Amino acid sequence: MPIDLNSLEPAPAELSHAGAVVDKAIEYMMGQNIGSLAIASSLLGGAMALLARSVADEAIVHILNNAISSVRTGELRRMADPG
Repeated sequence: MPIDLNSLEPAPAELSHAGAVVDKAIEYMMGQNIGSLAIASSLLGGAMALLARSVADEAIVHILNNAISSVRTGELRRMADPG
């Protein structure tokens, strides 16, 4: 059953834990000499598959539109390169 778009905010502790696990997975893959594009593409593909099993299509479109907006405004680049 799809999750309501308004309930998409995870608990801060849960989000922090999930982020730490993903960071470790990225670190491991980089240590295995897997390229950044391959890592990012596989993570994005996995995230999209998880979203497709968890939320309605309109929620996915909303999430993707937010991501596109972050790219267009430069917010994503600033987060990646704070210096």
